[in-house]
Amino acid sequence: MVFSVLKLRNFRNFFLSEIISGFGVGMSTIGANWFLLDQTNSTKLIGLMLSFNVIAGFLVAPLIGILTDKLNRKVIILWTYLVQAIVLIGITGLLSISGFKIEYVYLFAIVNGMGWTTYISTSRSLVQEILSDQDYINGNSLVEISLQVGMFMAGAASGVIYKYFGFEFILIFNATAFILSSIFLSKVKYNSITIDNKEETYHESFKNGVRYLADRPKIFFLGVVAIIPLVSTMMYNVVLPGYVSDTVGGDSIVFGLSDMFYGIGGLLSGIIAAPVAKRISNNATVILFFCLSIGILLCFAFNSYVLVLFLGSVLFGLSNSSLRIVMNTTLMETVSKSYMGRAMSVWMAISLIIQAIASPVLGLLIDKFSSGVGFIALSGLMIIGFIIYRIVVRGVKQNQNTKYVRTW
Repeated sequence: MVFSVLKLRNFRNFFLSEIISGFGVGMSTIGANWFLLDQTNSTKLIGLMLSFNVIAGFLVAPLIGILTDKLNRKVIILWTYLVQAIVLIGITGLLSISGFKIEYVYLFAIVNGMGWTTYISTSRSLVQEILSDQDYINGNSLVEISLQVGMFMAGAASGVIYKYFGFEFILIFNATAFILSSIFLSKVKYNSITIDNKEETYHESFKNGVRYLADRPKIFFLGVVAIIPLVSTMMYNVVLPGYVSDTVGGDSIVFGLSDMFYGIGGLLSGIIAAPVAKRISNNATVILFFCLSIGILLCFAFNSYVLVLFLGSVLFGLSNSSLRIVMNTTLMETVSKSYMGRAMSVWMAISLIIQAIASPVLGLLIDKFSSGVGFIALSGLMIIGFIIYRIVVRGVKQNQNTKYVRTW
């Protein structure tokens, strides 16, 4: 059963830490998007903000991957939360003193990007350390539940809080969430893996990490497939503000509720994905949810009703989160623990490159045409991911058949 891993005290504390931090990050991310749109009325600038976010994450990704495989992963996360909390308090002070300046929002995006990259590389590696192999799929399901519970609660709250209290209050709330999350994470006690590369220089460690994936192209491309739903979700947040404002005629509350319904879908994925994968196989589950995600995005492109947006957000959250659960479990079962941090940093760097290029382009397309064009572009990205997945799986099956014939 999915919730059986919560009997483990370490994972239970990790789970609570994830919910709290996800709530804080979700509120500030949603709030920043609407705050910038409110102040500038430009989707293009929202895309540029996301570009700062992903470029910052890209620049720190190689270092974070190396540190994750050299140092204690829990300690890295704790320091990341502390630094983010301090910076958020500082940005709040700047906004309160001098009012809106776009540079402050971009500073928030840079810090958020660095924090997110560190979180992805270290938290998934930490899960791999504190759980046994047979608990990976349940653990990944609960990680997705914790993230989405935080996110959908943030989606429900952020629109209302932004409207009545402002963006500065949201930033302080996020800083507080990081501090509370650190308290629960500090209670996680475990024996860290033995690091066999302590004597390597950072340059050698980075090269060995890249070589590890270069020698295993199928694993590399499976990792690329695993990040595409994440990239699609990030791009969804670029398209959504203009879509809510112009296409369905909503306000910040509708925007927040849309993110909330996406989170509800993500929550459902944590309950549904593992049983479905066990019943119909991981491969069939991936195909099913890729097709569902593509269909929903195309439906958004031609929709103008709020209710359809809410329902579609649930299904989109369900499909993309389920894809991440199944693909992340496959990676944890396949990638060596001593290389997981560097492998995740490579995949994160690729996802950030895609986002850095796509975000401003998507913003320009939406400003020139409509938000529907943005959703068509997102469906195209998911189609590319599906095609890569099918090619990799077909290659694996052919290799297995060849080995069988030779053995026979």
